Amino acid sequence: MCEDNIPVGAVHVWDEEDSEAERESRLVYRKGITHAQAVECYATWSTKYEKDMCPGRYKGPMIAGKAVADYFESDREKKKILDIGAGTGFVAEQLKSHGFVHIDALEPSSRMLLRAQKKGLYEECYNEYLCQVPLAIPNDTYDCAVTSGGMGEGHIPCSGILELIRIVKPGGIICIVMREVYLREVDEYKDRLEPLMDSLEKEGKWRKVSRVIVPNYFIDITGIVFRYRVI
Repeated sequence: MCEDNIPVGAVHVWDEEDSEAERESRLVYRKGITHAQAVECYATWSTKYEKDMCPGRYKGPMIAGKAVADYFESDREKKKILDIGAGTGFVAEQLKSHGFVHIDALEPSSRMLLRAQKKGLYEECYNEYLCQVPLAIPNDTYDCAVTSGGMGEGHIPCSGILELIRIVKPGGIICIVMREVYLREVDEYKDRLEPLMDSLEKEGKWRKVSRVIVPNYFIDITGIVFRYRVI
């Protein structure tokens, strides 16, 4: 079911294509998968990724775009945004629809990134992985860093949060959209991700703007949206 106009909170009735998309998704987020293995899976999936993760089925990019737009109510055309785990550009498409112009991509899968580049959505593209290793990006470069689907088994580690804080300007935001269940099921995040977020707030690194549970993030699977303002 891939109709673009299905409301975020509407009941989603699964069909065979939904089940196929979920099977593909489970492969790239499966328990114990390494980052390198995930990149290989995305390379294989890239040929049908957009069909499987169409807007009516995968609403994460739409949710992310709105969360960023709600924070930046004006001067959107002046804001500089980094799309983390950009995939084929779904989040950037949503950001563009809200009036954002200056968008860069960071995506570890070269095949996924190539598909995104062909759409002409990005000013700069980084074929890199977000972790504790410093990116080839100066401090305080972006007004916003946003990811939808970038968090999961074998994906962005907790240490990547520190790097996001480094590259986002004071007053800018970090927006993370992910499956809510990963907070409990992914060892990297269980009892670690939110405590890290809280400790960084206590240290004065950033301040929570919102933590919102959203229905139908992917098919009928619940998502969660974190927004933090960098200090």
